[in-house]
Amino acid sequence: MPADTVCPVTAALLTDKYELTMLSAALRDGTADRRTTFEVFARRLPEGRRYGVVAGTGRFLEALGEFVFDDATLASLTSFLDPVTLDYLRGFRFRGDIDGYAEGELYFPGSPVLSVTGSFAECVMLETLALSILNHDTAIASAATRMVSAAGGRPLIEMGSRRTHEYAAVAAARAAYIAGFAGTSNLEAQRRYGIPALGTSAHAFTMLHTGPDGQPDEQAAFRAQVDALGLATTLLVDTYDVATGVANAIAVAGTGLGAVRIDSGDLGVLARQVRAQLDGLGAAGTQIVVSGDLDEYSIAALRADPVDTYGVGTSLVTGSGAPTASMVYKLVEVDGLPVQKRSSHKESHGGRKAAMRLSRPTGTIVEEVVYPIVDVPATTEPSRTLTVPLVRGGQPLGTPDLADARALVARGLQSLPWEGLALSHDEPAIPTRQVPAHFPKPRQ
Repeated sequence: MPADTVCPVTAALLTDKYELTMLSAALRDGTADRRTTFEVFARRLPEGRRYGVVAGTGRFLEALGEFVFDDATLASLTSFLDPVTLDYLRGFRFRGDIDGYAEGELYFPGSPVLSVTGSFAECVMLETLALSILNHDTAIASAATRMVSAAGGRPLIEMGSRRTHEYAAVAAARAAYIAGFAGTSNLEAQRRYGIPALGTSAHAFTMLHTGPDGQPDEQAAFRAQVDALGLATTLLVDTYDVATGVANAIAVAGTGLGAVRIDSGDLGVLARQVRAQLDGLGAAGTQIVVSGDLDEYSIAALRADPVDTYGVGTSLVTGSGAPTASMVYKLVEVDGLPVQKRSSHKESHGGRKAAMRLSRPTGTIVEEVVYPIVDVPATTEPSRTLTVPLVRGGQPLGTPDLADARALVARGLQSLPWEGLALSHDEPAIPTRQVPAHFPKPRQ
């Protein structure tokens, strides 16, 4: 294939080979049409995390409609699939039901985040699609929510595009926005999802401006930016010397300058110095934006300093800051009867499930209860059902709304016990109680 040939991504091939070989075997032995339920859940949270945030549901439902096999896609599978399987795939559309947690909902170990019900053939093929989207977006949203909590109401900007895959960057911006970030640097995320796009300039723009003698001309750079973008812009003041940069910024823009940004050094010390300098120059309304390898811990450490906005990149979109959600996709029911995996440390709880969350009268949550979907437990405590219908007969029930997801995250954080918001390592913020399903008696 020529190097300049563009290969569009085919949603149906965003999967693993073994899903199609299982399909082939099931079609051959007659088990493909058995009614099944698969469940997406996490056995545990990442080390030290107290809660997780569900994200990616909307992207999964969008991809579900694109999970079809055209002739070109089928041609790529002929080396290992038989004609019967290829013919099945030619007419494939998911026509089952999906229930799960709304996007933006908190989750805990064992929470049935997604339940996929249909024939074995149609459900087994969705494993990788569901997990690749939910694991990525949930990891980002969970990390981002910790940063939002640490920021204490101050806005955050997602700036991780240059630290991850170009498509993952768009998904990361979406997940961070759901978690409560104010905006993103990524323009495709703005185009696709309507997320506010924010950004001004880099050190290179300042360094571009030099005088006839080759010496830096920081004021010329600032003047050019203000002329182009107006006084509301943010000037990057740490290319050379921060104190000189601040002085040059106010000299050019005046005391009505929107903000200055600091991208390196001891951010807490520099923020205090810059605040004092700005106030001394009469620019009390000019805000301070900080960036540079921030994570939830460094954001929390800056809570007492005069920082107005945080820019976060690397720690949000990479595995070090957003460890995998470790969600799995497991078969839990066949023909209406519960089944479960018993492997050591990889157990699953059988049966199709739903969940509710119990709380005190004050609204503080105290327990999550996971129960067989046909056996709702009685409770005298205030409760809220978490499981909602998402797809019926293969058709999504509405379009996920990012504003609704953001509001759900915010309410979830407010409902946690105060210790659940701590950044220190500890157990999940609330326990999860599993109400067991009734298994059939073994045959004699």
